[in-house]
Amino acid sequence: MKNILIIGAGKSSSYLIKYLLEKSNQENLHLIIGDISTENVDKLINNHRNAESVILDVFNEKQRQKFIKKADIVISMLPARFHIEVAKDCITFQKHMVTASYVSQEMKALDEAAKKKGLILMNEIGVDPGIDHMSAMQVIDRIRENNAEIVLFESFTGGLIAPESDDNLWNYKFTWNPRNVVLAGQGGAAMFIQEGTYKYIPYHKLFRRTEFLTINGSGKFEAYANRNSLKYRSVYGLDNIPTMYRGTIRKVGFSRAWNIFVQLGMTDDSYTIQNSENMSYRDFVNLFLAYSPSDSVELKLRSYLKIDQDDVMWEKLVELNLFSDKKKIGIKNATPAQALQKILSDSWTLQENDKDMIVMQHLFGYEINGKKQQIESSLVVIGENQTYTAMAKTVGLPVGIAALKILKREIKTPGVQIPISKEVYEPILSELAEYGIKFTEKKVPYLGYNPNNVIG
Repeated sequence: MKNILIIGAGKSSSYLIKYLLEKSNQENLHLIIGDISTENVDKLINNHRNAESVILDVFNEKQRQKFIKKADIVISMLPARFHIEVAKDCITFQKHMVTASYVSQEMKALDEAAKKKGLILMNEIGVDPGIDHMSAMQVIDRIRENNAEIVLFESFTGGLIAPESDDNLWNYKFTWNPRNVVLAGQGGAAMFIQEGTYKYIPYHKLFRRTEFLTINGSGKFEAYANRNSLKYRSVYGLDNIPTMYRGTIRKVGFSRAWNIFVQLGMTDDSYTIQNSENMSYRDFVNLFLAYSPSDSVELKLRSYLKIDQDDVMWEKLVELNLFSDKKKIGIKNATPAQALQKILSDSWTLQENDKDMIVMQHLFGYEINGKKQQIESSLVVIGENQTYTAMAKTVGLPVGIAALKILKREIKTPGVQIPISKEVYEPILSELAEYGIKFTEKKVPYLGYNPNNVIG
């Protein structure tokens, strides 16, 4: 029997566990699922005979190593910053490892050691990053095999609320880590290249520079630029490409409204607020506005941001109960970002029967025989409910499939890697299609960079 250790059982683990349990009899698998609490794990495994839940504190070295030693492969579903100690243990005890997170510099430094021991440390095998890499490389390799030159690559992904559960003015609910949503775009300018010219968008301008998209019959969307679109040029073998842009998808109007929080300073995570635990939502808003002995918080905010009372932007703020003097932040020494997250969680948490949606679109521009052409490849996945979400499905299934194929030695190349080789992406994309995660592809007129699609 093969032991699979899963560390972390958060929101993205439901489909991963379901997939591996469904395969457990056929593939002779035993799952050991470790978390600091077993409550959620026990619900997901539901007394399945091929799984057990264990208390596992990743910071407890002795406990962590005890379970890693027992495993044939380790899946880390922890926040990205906690993977490295797990990865080092996997090197020490000669265990393969799979994670959905971006490759850190610390992880990359383990490449030589992993290769020496014949170990696979597979990273970026979720949805974004993950499915985006695999689906993009599949088309890029096909275009290259036809001796065409790729001149444009744009890629967009979003985790959204499905239309049937879309019941707020923001057209948005949290489908993954809310903290990452609040902090999105921070840490430096967004960087990309457009028609051979490097472009940089500072954080305070990011949400007013959006691009419009229409995706596969699912309606109109907007996208803002990801932090660094350039780092994948060499990874994808597109070092000389004149246009490369990666963005995050939202429903039209979200970014303009979110920009209000950015301009006020509510997404700042660099300092803490005195007496935040006793502060009302109204008090919190007032922190960022000028003092006035007579003007209300509402009036000051509308004046500062030049928002008319009948503007939908104002209605969106009111809908969040931002001006309530009864609701409390309730977090001691909260940063502005933490306080904002608390406020948004009141309104944007998925309800039991809510369905979320993953949308992804790639655009490939290429030149062949002196003629420019373009391929549009799109994906839409709808979740089932609050537990079995589209986000959990598109993160968990590729992780589980990759782990199983590594165990079965169908993926063999050792080292710290991401899923950009045919050995990895072809079998995984093929199996994902059986679960409804399949791209719709069509040829469209070559548009290149269309400045009319960009706001600001």
